[in-house]
This record gives sequence, structure tokens and C-alpha cells, in this order.
Amino acid sequence: MTHSYQVTGMTCSSCEAKVRDLLKKVPGVKHVSVDLKSKRATIDMDKHITATTLKKALAGYPAYQLSPLEVEHQEIIVEEEKKSWAKTYKPVILVFAYILIVTLLIETSSGSFNWVTWMNYFMTGFFLVFSFFKLLNVKGFAESYATYDIVAKKWMGWGYVYVFIELALGISFLVGFRPFLINAITFVVMTVSIIGVLQSVLNKRKIKCACLGDVFNLPMSTITIIEDGLMIAMSAFMIFRMI
Repeated sequence: MTHSYQVTGMTCSSCEAKVRDLLKKVPGVKHVSVDLKSKRATIDMDKHITATTLKKALAGYPAYQLSPLEVEHQEIIVEEEKKSWAKTYKPVILVFAYILIVTLLIETSSGSFNWVTWMNYFMTGFFLVFSFFKLLNVKGFAESYATYDIVAKKWMGWGYVYVFIELALGISFLVGFRPFLINAITFVVMTVSIIGVLQSVLNKRKIKCACLGDVFNLPMSTITIIEDGLMIAMSAFMIFRMI
């Protein structure tokens, strides 16, 4: 994937070369292109590297200040890897399969099957597992999320808040806290989330999906729409049952 940054403090070609050399030393960086005139550094990396990590690489030279470009001007390009669909989305497929199988086993262990109870278990597993991956690197998730979510684009802090909303929803579904309210919150949050996803997929923007946090490099696709859509459908069904 490729990220672009603004680098200030460069005054000559020697500065340009120095910044390039320092950034090249960051683990995970494959190629660095620095342009003195535009004060822009374009970094090709194996996986997402936070801006904080890149800033530390320049810490020995305080004159050079690196910052992410404004989200609306930032291009994040997912590498075109020659993989099969199944191999590309293997992580998210395994996560869904894990949640599905475990929740089905829990619900059928009593000898009967109730769709409503199973959906409650599934939503519990979904939010707890997906929030877990985001919590591994909250900052990395927030930076990725801000590239396409309609709220996070305007306020990057929403990405940080969103992680803990997912965690709180998972715990609430688990303990059965105020079912109507929790399903209503789920419906609203996931509906807002899917708008940015739909825009990115329909516009064929090649960016990284942040659904599993910063752990896996998954391209945005219809898989993400299905994830959000499933939660919207389940929460809507629960709400209508309780009305």
C-alpha cells in the first residue's frame, strides 16, 4: 500500500535525500519518493505504518516535520496482489465462520433452536471479535477508517470512539442490557458506517478496509457491505419484534 505525507523543513536537495534515507530505514518501508518542490513524501510499505512511527524516524532532525495529508487529498492504494478471492479474504471468512459455528453450537446445545436467540449470540460474537482486532492498534484503525467513513473524514476522533462503541455493543448483547436501545444504536451506527463503505465500493476506490483493524490488509469490497448490512438487518429485525 502507498501513503502520501507532507514534509516541511526541507530547503535543498540534500534535505530531500536525508529525509528519503531516514524514512527508508523504517521497518516495513519498501520505497520512498520525496519531492522538495511539493514538500511531499510518498511511501510504499508492506503494511500500514502509523504517522507516529514515521515521525520518530525524523526525530533526530527537528527541522523536518512529517504529517499526513488531509484525508480528502490523501490516496491510499491497496496493492494489486495476484491472489484468489478466497485467499485474499481468508481472514474475514475465517472470523465469520468461527463466530457462526460457535454461536450455532451454543444455541443448539439445549436441543432446540431459536433464531432470535441465535442472532443475539451472533451479534455478541461479531462485535466482541471485531472490536478485539481494532483494539490491537486503535490509532492504526482510526487512520484507516478516516479514509472512507463519512463521520471520521470530518472528525478523526470518531474512529477511536467507534472501537469502544463496538466493544460496548458486544458486551451489551452478551448481558442482555436494554435490548431495544442497543439494537437501535446498532442500527444507527452501522447504517452510518455502511454509507462510506458503499461510496468507496461504488466509486471503485482501491483502499484498505478497516473492519479487522490494522491487523489484516484487506481491500474494501462487497464483503464489507455484507458485514455492515448483516448487522443492520439483524438489529432491524430485533427492533420490529419488540415494537
